[in-house]
Amino acid sequence: MPSLKAFFALVVLAAVGVQSAAAQVRLGAQGVEGEPNRAQQWLVPSPDPDTAAHAVLFRPIGDGPFRLAVIAHASVQNVLRRAQMPQPEYRALAAWLVARGFAVLVPERPGHGATGGKYLEDQGGCDEADYSRSGHATAAEILTALDYLRAQSFIRQDGTVVVGHSAGGWGALALAGADRPGVSAIIAFAPGRGGHANDFPNQVCAPQTLISAAAEFGHGARVPVTWLVAANDSYFSPDLSRKLADAFRAGGARADFHVLAAAGSEGHWLPETEAGVKIAGPELDRALKLSDSSTVKKR
Repeated sequence: MPSLKAFFALVVLAAVGVQSAAAQVRLGAQGVEGEPNRAQQWLVPSPDPDTAAHAVLFRPIGDGPFRLAVIAHASVQNVLRRAQMPQPEYRALAAWLVARGFAVLVPERPGHGATGGKYLEDQGGCDEADYSRSGHATAAEILTALDYLRAQSFIRQDGTVVVGHSAGGWGALALAGADRPGVSAIIAFAPGRGGHANDFPNQVCAPQTLISAAAEFGHGARVPVTWLVAANDSYFSPDLSRKLADAFRAGGARADFHVLAAAGSEGHWLPETEAGVKIAGPELDRALKLSDSSTVKKR
C-alpha cells in the first residue's frame, strides 16, 4: 500500500510540474525570422491561463512602428479535425497586408492544432446552439492576442484591423462593440457558425438563432465592418449572409456588405488563396482606406 501511495504522490507531483511549466512558458518570438515577409513563430497569451497560443507573425522591412492586422482563422466542430488542423497562416492575405505596411499576426486559438488546450468557443448542438456565447468567446481570444501584440514596440497604437474568416469572422463581429479605441476596422469573410451542418453543403444549424445573435452583436457596435462572401460559398450562402448582415445593421452597426465573384470550387476558402485575395482586393483596399481615414480623424 505505501508503494501505491507513493506512486500516486509522484503522479500528482508530475501533474503539478507540467502545470507549472505551462504557466512559465516564455511568450513572444520563438525563433528567427524567415521567408516570406519575415515570418516568425510566436507564442501569445490566450484567455486560458494554462494555454499559450501558437502564432505566426509577418512584417514589413524596417523597425516600424507598423499598423497591426490580426487574422482570426476558421474552425470546425469536430474534435479530431480541430486537433489535426495545421497552423493557420493565410500567407496570401498576410502578404497583401504586409505590402500595405501592416504587421500581421495569425494566432491559433485554444482547442486547435499545436496550441491545444480547452476549446473555449464551443457552440453546442443544433438544438441548443449558443452562437452568442461562442462568438464572444472567440472575440476574447482575438483581443487577448491583439492586446499582447499592441504592447510591442514595433506596433502602432492606432489603426489596428481585425480580419476574420468564418468562425473567426463571427468572433470579429462579436468584438465590434468592445472598448478597444485602437481598432479602426473589421473585415469579415463569410462570418458565421454552424455551416455545413452534418457535413451537408448549404445546411446551417439553427439559422434563425444565428441571425438573432448577429442582431445582438450589432447593438452597441463601434467599429465599421466590411462583410465579404463569395458567390459560391456553400457554408454561409450570399442569401443567408445578407440576412445576417441586415440583422447586424438593424442593431445599429455599420456594415458594408459585398458578394464577391465565385472562387475555385468552394468560395468559403477564398481568403486562403492567392486567387481569392485577388478577387477581394478592391474591397479590401476600400476597407483599409476607410480605416486609415478613421485613424487620421482620431489623432
